[in-house]
Amino acid sequence: MRPSNRAYLKIGEVSRLAGVSASMIRAWESLGLTRPQRTASKYRLYTSEDVKLLKRARFLRKVRGLNGPAIVQVLKRDGLVGHRANASNGTLGSHLRQLRLGRKLSLAQVAKEIGISVGFLSALERSHMSASVATLRKLARFYKTSILGFFEASKSNGPIVAAGNRKVLEAGPGVRMELLADGNTVMEPHLFRIAPNAGSGESYAHEGEEFLYILRGGLKIRLHEVEYRLKAGDSFYFESATPHQWQNPGRKETVVLWVNTPPTF
Repeated sequence: MRPSNRAYLKIGEVSRLAGVSASMIRAWESLGLTRPQRTASKYRLYTSEDVKLLKRARFLRKVRGLNGPAIVQVLKRDGLVGHRANASNGTLGSHLRQLRLGRKLSLAQVAKEIGISVGFLSALERSHMSASVATLRKLARFYKTSILGFFEASKSNGPIVAAGNRKVLEAGPGVRMELLADGNTVMEPHLFRIAPNAGSGESYAHEGEEFLYILRGGLKIRLHEVEYRLKAGDSFYFESATPHQWQNPGRKETVVLWVNTPPTF
């Protein structure tokens, strides 16, 4: 049922009422702070309760100096934020379970091969947890598929991928991947939205080459033992076979145009 316009607020109105920028609201959303409704056109719709929660989060940030993950932890402790999985994680969990059952494997068998606990894998399949990019890559390799197979279905039907029709995957807490091209492409372009302190998890490597352009925020990336700090406007190239690990070290959301070739995700 479509929500009433009187009961719901758009992100611009919420930003004004809560005194928090729209980009910060989206960054906190990726950490699980809010769960806005979505219209058919993918516009976010918030309630007055969301505004109260965001005002509380703003207080914790400004007065107590907490970053995003710490704010969410405090609000969860106080019972103000739940632990519900979002739609994309629900799709991922059911897909992972189907892949395992289709191969007649136990949770213990898959967990041992991937190097994660049985409990964590079970939580992933039940959509109670989300997996990092590094863990998703291990799972995709084990099942002889690609991370692209974990994405939500795209509505794209040609060379144009409209902003509201991108395939989307929540790749671990605070990391949102949006696929910018569909079909059998030589390049694999993504838009990464990375919340403060979120990142890839452990280091990983694969075949190919990668190009990054930082659209907003900053990124810390480590190749072997060498660490690089990138800021908005910087570009970066490296060979994917080099073990790499990355994280948003700042207090605001980082947005990266990230291109892999050949398609590896």
